[in-house]
Amino acid sequence: MFHTNSTKSVVFFENTLKELNLTVERKLLLTAIAAFIVAELKSDKTVNLNFVCTHNSRRSQLAQVWAHFAIDYFQLKNIFSFSGGTEATAFFSNTVKTLQEVGFEFHLKDFSHQNPVYEISTKKMKNNIIGFSKLYNHQINQKPFIAITTCSDAEENCPFIPDTIRRFQLPFNDPKTADNTPNSLETYKKTSRLIAGEIGFILENVRNSIPS
Repeated sequence: MFHTNSTKSVVFFENTLKELNLTVERKLLLTAIAAFIVAELKSDKTVNLNFVCTHNSRRSQLAQVWAHFAIDYFQLKNIFSFSGGTEATAFFSNTVKTLQEVGFEFHLKDFSHQNPVYEISTKKMKNNIIGFSKLYNHQINQKPFIAITTCSDAEENCPFIPDTIRRFQLPFNDPKTADNTPNSLETYKKTSRLIAGEIGFILENVRNSIPS
């Protein structure tokens, strides 16, 4: 079946939820993250999710985009997604390509060879995302936040993150290992699929735990 850009992201996201295969340990972790978010929402607090990885170029960017998408998909209120690193590099090109492949549109907002700024959109999302590599404490990231570290390096190199109300370690394998190989984009897509599914699992649990 042919899918337009407006439906590609929805189809991809829904398939990740159907295909998700979690270990008992991973499911407990995702459920714990969801439960903490629910507790914050029930206390009438705004929840800011800040996905942190060393370079803010791959996994943390994918997590921010899919969290933003899932928040709209499940029609959640008072939850916002951000990302940052322990150092700033660039929104890596393969990360951009894998999201474009599933229907996200990237519009160059501020050109820089080192770190271009993109406006990211898809018709499913009400608001666009401003995507670029930045430190976790960049002014664009709203505080206080729940820090979710997506790589082990961020956990090791960042023992203390200010403005964090809770910190969770949710590591994913780094697709960087496939850079400059014939299957690089497939590896990035696999990582994107896993991140979308697990973030979707968290936020679907939040939706199911919040009174409508």
